[in-house]
Amino acid sequence: MLSNLIEVKGFEGEGYQPLVSYGTWRVAALRYLEEIAPDRINSMERHKSTDEVFVLVKGIGMIVLGGNSCKVDTIETVAMKTGKVYNVKKNTWHNIILSEDAHVIVIENDDTGDENSEHCLLTMETQQLLRHKAQSFLLDPC
Repeated sequence: MLSNLIEVKGFEGEGYQPLVSYGTWRVAALRYLEEIAPDRINSMERHKSTDEVFVLVKGIGMIVLGGNSCKVDTIETVAMKTGKVYNVKKNTWHNIILSEDAHVIVIENDDTGDENSEHCLLTMETQQLLRHKAQSFLLDPC
């Protein structure tokens, strides 16, 4: 009876899962997955056509930014606070680090994907810097 009035979705698995799409946007859930563990991150991505919004719902999260040049040229980190909206601007290199219990809501254009995104491999030096920052943050997020 209510299905024509409301759609209720959830996701308890690992990784990224689109939940709701409408018109030009979609809402997805992002949860911890081994591929984004600090010791496994070796690249960043950027979206050439859209911003991407992240909202931390549970756990510990850190957004990693790599500037907006043709390659990652810097590493800046932003500690996420539960319930705050983080809008990563179009063409900004980024990645996210999550605690194993973290749950993030992602809002983005429905057509966001490999065809309008780029990936940049990080140098070994940058990977080591990122791992150090991530491990320190996950041990003491305050």
